[in-house]
Amino acid sequence: MDVFLMIRRKKLTIFTDAKDTTSVGELKKIIEGILKIPPHNQQLFNKDNTVMEDDKTLQDYGLTSTTAKAQSPATVGLAVRDENGIFEPLELTPYSAPPDLPDVMKSQESNGQEQSS
Repeated sequence: MDVFLMIRRKKLTIFTDAKDTTSVGELKKIIEGILKIPPHNQQLFNKDNTVMEDDKTLQDYGLTSTTAKAQSPATVGLAVRDENGIFEPLELTPYSAPPDLPDVMKSQESNGQEQSS
């Protein structure tokens, strides 16, 4: 079955899908096709922030069609090895919140409907 994933690193978010039998190594190859970062320079983290091993499947980490749906994809963290050969710490920048509505748009009398006179 298909699992839907949201791969996050800092401010970058990638949405992709894979089979629940896909290995973590194969998922890294999918990411390589998008980001041009070789699999050995990638480190993936599951929801518990533990490193995912290449030889295990997504199913082994609880990523199944019931837990990773299209409308609510599972989050997978991505860290990249720097030029010194050390993996950066996992960093997921929180999404920004929309600004408050201007007072003009908060009018309770009209409830979003145009008033007729």
